[in-house]
Amino acid sequence: MIIKDSQDIEKLQVIGKIVAQIREAMGAALQPGMSTREVDLIAHKMFKESGARSAPQLTYKFPGATCISVNHHVAHGIPSEKIILKAGDLVNIDVSAEKDGFFADTGASFCVGEASAKRQKLCREGHQILMTTIDQVSAGKPLNIIGKVLHREARKHGYTLVKNLGSHGVGAALHEEPSFIAPYPDPTDRRMLKEGMVITIEPFVSTGAKEVFELGDGWTLATKAGYDTVQYEHTLVITQDKPIIITHP
Repeated sequence: MIIKDSQDIEKLQVIGKIVAQIREAMGAALQPGMSTREVDLIAHKMFKESGARSAPQLTYKFPGATCISVNHHVAHGIPSEKIILKAGDLVNIDVSAEKDGFFADTGASFCVGEASAKRQKLCREGHQILMTTIDQVSAGKPLNIIGKVLHREARKHGYTLVKNLGSHGVGAALHEEPSFIAPYPDPTDRRMLKEGMVITIEPFVSTGAKEVFELGDGWTLATKAGYDTVQYEHTLVITQDKPIIITHP
């Protein structure tokens, strides 16, 4: 999506604030003994109260209001009464929604209760990698600067990036052009960042995984067991200067 006027930005900021608040409320509620279905019901209630609609349900008929993925299940996890959180678990929460024809997409990873120092460090540095990358994007730069900076920052901290999950355009739909923005340097990608462009940046930062595979439920994406992976995601509007982050809390 390319922003046309200030009204577009205002509507994006409305839905951006909604998904950010839901992301933070879900993360704050995480406790040992909760099911991921219970966590998802928080989003269901907040969507209803705000007049927003779950984007994965609306777009793909996903069997949950949000995607909740635990430990080496890193994306598109289906909320379930059978998945019970334990102290130390690593949980990725991905929240996307639509209101008044505008979509926003965000995500974050959280530790449940007392987690290992290694997992806490991964969460802290995974978020830092995202924010450092956001600071480097502006109109007129190559789109592949995103992958270059993500790759550089992940290597600097001693992590890998999941290569078969990328960032994407958003705004008028959950997924739109520019499609698949690679989380690695791609010299063949000659697309440019344009003023008013609405995109996500969403690296999957890992202690060793480089790809995900789909489980038998048709949705959940996982790495090999033993690798910890976090995802942090914001929806941005590209400007001539720093981007507008519409999914801040």
